[in-house]
Amino acid sequence: MNKRDFPKIYFYDQDFVDIYDKTWAWLQNCYLDPKTGEPNADGYFLYPQDGRYILNQFESIFSTFFLVYSNRNYPAAHNLDYFYSKQEEGGAIQSRYDLRTGEAIVDADNPEGVGLPLFAWAEFNLFHKSANKRRVKDVMAVLTKYMDWIDQVFKQDNGLYNAPASASSMFNSPRDGTVYSVDFNTALAINALYMSSMGDILNDKDLSFQYKRQYFSLKTRINTLMWDPHTNFYHDLDANGNRLPHKTIAGFWPLLAEIPNEDKAELLIAHLRNPATFGTEHPFPSLSADDPHFSRDGEGFRGSVFPPFNFMVIKGLEKYQRWDFARESAIKHLYYILDAFIPNDDAVERGNLWESYKPCGEGRSVMADNPDFPRQRYMPHVALSTIAVMIETVIGITISLPRKTVDWVIPNLEIMGIENLSLKRNLITILSNRSLRGWEIQLESEKLYYFTINIIGQKKKTLPIPSGKCSILIDKL
Repeated sequence: MNKRDFPKIYFYDQDFVDIYDKTWAWLQNCYLDPKTGEPNADGYFLYPQDGRYILNQFESIFSTFFLVYSNRNYPAAHNLDYFYSKQEEGGAIQSRYDLRTGEAIVDADNPEGVGLPLFAWAEFNLFHKSANKRRVKDVMAVLTKYMDWIDQVFKQDNGLYNAPASASSMFNSPRDGTVYSVDFNTALAINALYMSSMGDILNDKDLSFQYKRQYFSLKTRINTLMWDPHTNFYHDLDANGNRLPHKTIAGFWPLLAEIPNEDKAELLIAHLRNPATFGTEHPFPSLSADDPHFSRDGEGFRGSVFPPFNFMVIKGLEKYQRWDFARESAIKHLYYILDAFIPNDDAVERGNLWESYKPCGEGRSVMADNPDFPRQRYMPHVALSTIAVMIETVIGITISLPRKTVDWVIPNLEIMGIENLSLKRNLITILSNRSLRGWEIQLESEKLYYFTINIIGQKKKTLPIPSGKCSILIDKL
């Protein structure tokens, strides 16, 4: 294991800090050498189950969003590179592989093995955390072939895409009759949007325009065909293009893709506050609370709260600058994770993180016909909340290495911050504290960068931060 420390966080609730530290300690058990089964930081990030070492596309993409904060103790892109190495001649990339055999694992209802196409979203984030332009150039060839394959196999005459239900990873979700799913089509729009952005990074105007056109084409169709003005929600479509009545967490993917205009976004976000639909005690359930199939105990995707989908919703809220609501929801979500970690009445459950949680009360979710659900210490899911959401939403820090910027967005000043966060070969520290002179932000860096402090509704200021130690008095801004 590399001897670098992980970044240290500070927060007024020490339990949040403890669960963050515990997550990093447990993650080392998920980096495995598939040949020996032994922990190995140069191995692959996965959850071993039943003696099998299965690499999952959905989990691998989402895991990059917290592994980028490991201060290079763990390679964030190792799993993605495995998928790229397995690309078939026609451009296909299967969504699951058995690492020990190298063979794809294909479901009967998904013979092409397609998953949610979100590689470009992950790669764009990796670029801003590493500034590795060469990697962008290398992966664009793979991703261009991948997008062409999806077009050839799944695109229909109406301009939407018909992908199997299992591509969404939402097993047992009551989405019967779905032919054009809102999540697959929106994920493709997200991928096209970030493919266009990576074209800009490479200064390839043709590539940028090609994918921007695809994004706007999908945006128009999703807004026109999937938005229901009566329910104020994005719905799946049946074979005839009719909107289906169910409302699932998939209906919020358009926020992340910046598809709704401000008016639609406001109406959609209202569902996240409404206890009758998605504003349950533990935000946000995978199925609307007014659905007849909804379960207060979770029952898989019939109500359970899944960290990757909460991450998606929170990032969507931030796209529309709903910083306060995103942070409030993230903190509430983390408190429920803590409640399940330190239960009052069940010593057997004590000290564990879970794949999913109940929407209406404390504790892990349950599934009557599957005693193995949810999986215990399922780090590919829960680390998104305890690390990525903790750093980016609760503490509020966003970094971009190519821009040399650090943005700190907070609703109000609290004692919190981060210490020894690696920006490639530059370690930075940002801490807020109250001193005799008032609220003070203490900063330390090895190289110059640009720091934006945004205290929502109060002050916003961008300053160059020199190498060494310095401090900012908020009252003097």
